[in-house]
Amino acid sequence: MTTYRISEMTRQHAKHDMIDLHTELPPLAEPRTRMLFAFLNEQGSSKSYSELYTLVVSLVQLGMDTHDLIDTETERRSERDMRSRQLKVLAGDFFSAKFYQLLADAGQIEMISRISNAVCEVNRMKVNLYTRMRSLRLSAEDYFGYAVQLRSEMFQQFAGIMDGARSRVWPELLHGVGRCEVALDELERSGHEDKFEKGWAYWHVMQVGSEEEKQRLMYEKPDKGFILSLLHKYDIRAHLTAKVKQAADSVKAAAAKLESDKLERELTDIADSMLARLAGSMPALNETR
Repeated sequence: MTTYRISEMTRQHAKHDMIDLHTELPPLAEPRTRMLFAFLNEQGSSKSYSELYTLVVSLVQLGMDTHDLIDTETERRSERDMRSRQLKVLAGDFFSAKFYQLLADAGQIEMISRISNAVCEVNRMKVNLYTRMRSLRLSAEDYFGYAVQLRSEMFQQFAGIMDGARSRVWPELLHGVGRCEVALDELERSGHEDKFEKGWAYWHVMQVGSEEEKQRLMYEKPDKGFILSLLHKYDIRAHLTAKVKQAADSVKAAAAKLESDKLERELTDIADSMLARLAGSMPALNETR
């Protein structure tokens, strides 16, 4: 079995002096790429392209995630912030262009079409999400569902080239891993006052909070003390921790349906690695535990 080295290869393709110097990139989609590589590499019809397919998806996902980091605020920025913003735009485009080049060089024109269509669908879903966010027509679970879909769509395309039970179980596994990733990221996000707005915790309070709390969230920039009081009052960390554990359990349950012990072990390891992130997560807003 080919050794998994997608993260190393992605970083190598993404490396550029200007990007390294002037901006930060988002983390790689490690759990999803590990799972995709494991599936493709154990299937005869796709094994020879398992590394290429996983690499290009990793690069496209990195490009989209980098674009998502672009600050859309209109206030005046420092020269350093402006340069970082410009580099995020260019970096996202650069990573996306790499995927075309790699697949074209390999003669994989059909896969270019598959992935391009997936990118279009992801962008369509983002527009729908942002429209609902602006109009405040969004529940916490709606937001969570959109976030999972946005992470899953690019990888969902590969169900069509998988065989038998793998094709049937793939969507279930992808959904479980996506839920786990989203819950972990939202748990981390809730602990930062500059990221709290429009995250799961924000929408949860907008759904169950008092009118005074909702008004403050809508019309004021929430400060550290206010956010900390909301986290405690509404058990935000407990809710998100439960989501992580439930999602990890669902991944392990779905993995048990596969006839491959090797795949089941790899998927169990992926789930355990996400649970390890939970165990090592930092206290919200530097609170002590």
